Amino acid sequence: MLDLLNDLLWSKVLIVALVGLGLFFTLRSSLVQLRYFGDMFKIFASASVRKEGQLSSFQALMLSVAGRVGAGNIAGVAVAIMLGGPGAVFWMWVVALLGMATSYFECSLAQLYKRRNADGTYRGGPAYYIQHGLGQRWMAVLFSVLLLATFGFGFNAVQSFTLASSMHDAFGVPTLATGVVLAVVMAAIIFGGIKRIASMADVLVPVMALSYIGMALFVIATNIGEVPATLALIVKSAFGLEEAFAGSVGAAIVMGVKRGLFSNEAGLGSAPNVAAVAEVPHPAAQGIVQSLSVFIDTLLICTSTALIILLSGVYQPGTEMAGVVMTQTALAALVGEWGRIFVSLALLLFVFTTLVYNYYLGENALGFFSQKPALVKAYRALVIALVLWGSVQDLSTVFAFADVTMGLLALVNLIAIALLYKTGLRLMRDYDAQIHAGTEQPVLDRRQFADLDLDPDVWNQHGERSAAAPDHSASHRRG
Repeated sequence: MLDLLNDLLWSKVLIVALVGLGLFFTLRSSLVQLRYFGDMFKIFASASVRKEGQLSSFQALMLSVAGRVGAGNIAGVAVAIMLGGPGAVFWMWVVALLGMATSYFECSLAQLYKRRNADGTYRGGPAYYIQHGLGQRWMAVLFSVLLLATFGFGFNAVQSFTLASSMHDAFGVPTLATGVVLAVVMAAIIFGGIKRIASMADVLVPVMALSYIGMALFVIATNIGEVPATLALIVKSAFGLEEAFAGSVGAAIVMGVKRGLFSNEAGLGSAPNVAAVAEVPHPAAQGIVQSLSVFIDTLLICTSTALIILLSGVYQPGTEMAGVVMTQTALAALVGEWGRIFVSLALLLFVFTTLVYNYYLGENALGFFSQKPALVKAYRALVIALVLWGSVQDLSTVFAFADVTMGLLALVNLIAIALLYKTGLRLMRDYDAQIHAGTEQPVLDRRQFADLDLDPDVWNQHGERSAAAPDHSASHRRG
């Protein structure tokens, strides 16, 4: 039953919904992901100044990259190529470009409708823009339950199992030993709260991503003569123009779209939970920054894996090999046997950061119901127990269940942003108008959105930091 639901959701419904909406948002926004791409890093830099007690735009970006960049970037790309041929990579690129627009809208809306906690930090995400933007409390509750079940519990156990199995296969480490170590490290991080999680992501995510991209650049540089032919193979195979893959156009499209969506998460409703916690002067600025994480995930890291596999010559039509094994074998063929260890360590780091990110999404979902300290502590203890439990279990059923809840999660979020797209366009046009007027850093003026249910403690009448917000800058200076 779970397999049937997964096939229906991921192979049919979500492909149509995510690609269709991505194309719609791209056209309606006049290619917002391309219009601002050249200024993306400038916007990123200007929005990355962290106020005391708040997360910066950079920290929010690193958290979302931590979640998007995972085992799918190493194993998932290999599976897409194995089942859909090299052309699947091209369709992953297409999905990423469309997904950048979807991510822009959902993350901008998350910023717009975010709420301030008693301690001055923020909470937001799809549950908040569903309740305050659409006025549908039941739908917001449904989304939060699905988010908690998928990321807070299901995927944490699955990630623990994956990591423990990988360490056992690569280094002979007992799965229980990995589970114990992982549970202890997780406890030290998550009991420190979102700020400690963000600090961890600040360090691990850039190291993780840059190391892997650096390895791919080394492979490309040492095989530069074959790169043009490899890129041509990807494009030709996508349209059936390569004889060896002429009959696999349909498979290339399905696998490219499916794995691309699974990898970059654009539209699933997970990244907006992180995007909402950043301190930025205008919601659209964070939407632009967050679309960058889709670019990093698919167009940089997934492409890195694809080039490693295709340049190695390991892949041939009809090849049947486990995803991560194919990537390991390909890198070993290019740089030597130490490449296998490098992939294992990269996978270890990718899975760990995803595990911490999943925990935070679950905590954010729980925060929608209650922020009582006892309940939050109970959730943290349960997550740690599931991490330990997951390391020694066969989680095929749990994984299938999590896939179903994630598919339903995406549907709820896509319906919400489709219904709120006019508000998203209005927000985008306000940002555009300020840019065209020569404003270096656009600021949201709540008077322009007086008809919306916004938090006055977040956005005041002139878009400046609200007087109701706790300001620690004076005490910080004294310290």
